[in-house]
Amino acid sequence: MQFSFSYNSLSFIILVVFLVSLLLQLLYHWGIFSKVAFYKRNARPKLDEELEPVSVVICARDAYEYLSELIPALLNQDYPNYEIVVVNDCSEDETEEYLKDLERKEPKIKPVQLKQHLNFFNGKKFPLSMGIKSAQNDLLVLTECNCMPVNDQWLRSVVNRYNNRTEIVIGYCPIAHKKSSLNRLMRFDTLQNALLYLSAALKHRPYMGIGKNLSYRKELFYRNKGFISHYTTSVGDDDLFISQVATKKNTEVLIDAENAILTTPTSNFRLWMHQKSSRYSTIPKYSAGARSYLSLFYISQFLFYASFIALLCLKPAFIITGGEAFYIPILAFFFLLRFGSQFIIYYKASKRLGEKGLLPGLLIYDLLFAFLAPWQRLMGRMNVGVE
Repeated sequence: MQFSFSYNSLSFIILVVFLVSLLLQLLYHWGIFSKVAFYKRNARPKLDEELEPVSVVICARDAYEYLSELIPALLNQDYPNYEIVVVNDCSEDETEEYLKDLERKEPKIKPVQLKQHLNFFNGKKFPLSMGIKSAQNDLLVLTECNCMPVNDQWLRSVVNRYNNRTEIVIGYCPIAHKKSSLNRLMRFDTLQNALLYLSAALKHRPYMGIGKNLSYRKELFYRNKGFISHYTTSVGDDDLFISQVATKKNTEVLIDAENAILTTPTSNFRLWMHQKSSRYSTIPKYSAGARSYLSLFYISQFLFYASFIALLCLKPAFIITGGEAFYIPILAFFFLLRFGSQFIIYYKASKRLGEKGLLPGLLIYDLLFAFLAPWQRLMGRMNVGVE
């Protein structure tokens, strides 16, 4: 069977863009994201006498309702020796009274009361620094007020990831399930972002962590002068710090579903977009390698869909001799090759990370984010976001 291939310069350029973006996407899914999808870890759980003391550090501002649920869950952790350092960052609700009452009843609770804001430290960095300074133990575990451990084994699972050279443990923090389109969109975004940063860490190229489920040593924090290198940025207490101090040898991951800590999502699309833009605003401060790694993924994702749509509209010229068009089936084959690869990887990764209900809408979510992510990154570069 013979083929004739006629094209103009524009359609040929778009075809090349489509094939290159397809290859890059396959490389990301099979060469990188598969690290999470097929992750296996066979480490022996540590005995109680091997578990070193831990300081859980939380920053709270007007978060009484969240704390009243989170603190009991933390106090119920099955761990032999730990304290809970809660920094009350100038709250105007019942947080201060709640913490004072807890301190009288629970020896594990250690409140740190802040009465005024400091202009030269923005966002959470100053209160978090005060919490770290007040922590008695070298091993720190960080989370946030709107989070909740899945079970009472969370602290054990974090510390079990430490070995002789580990200084950082990067965890996954899924969004609590709710029956809404926004919730599914946010959970897909969380899953896709996790595949990027967790896979990079598993390939010994860590570049960020999430402050909702993150652990590092106090000594590491002070050795690198804390947040001084980026104290003028309102965000980045987690990702910019990890980008600064993580190496291929000192970082481990925590990704099993039973070790997760859930976060309560916003129900406001506009606020979520601002939060995402704020998160993207830190990317220019990443290393050149991390920026290239993220840019190649998002650009190839966008170009794959954009060039596919363009090729469908241009309708050039794969023609079987005799006049029968063979163009659409070829495009469909390449499209399904990429989508099938993504489905397999996301299925395995979702199962590993405990995400449910996302696969039926995978193509829709992926298509939306192919065009939404560039907009969010643009807003981030314009410093549009929330603190």
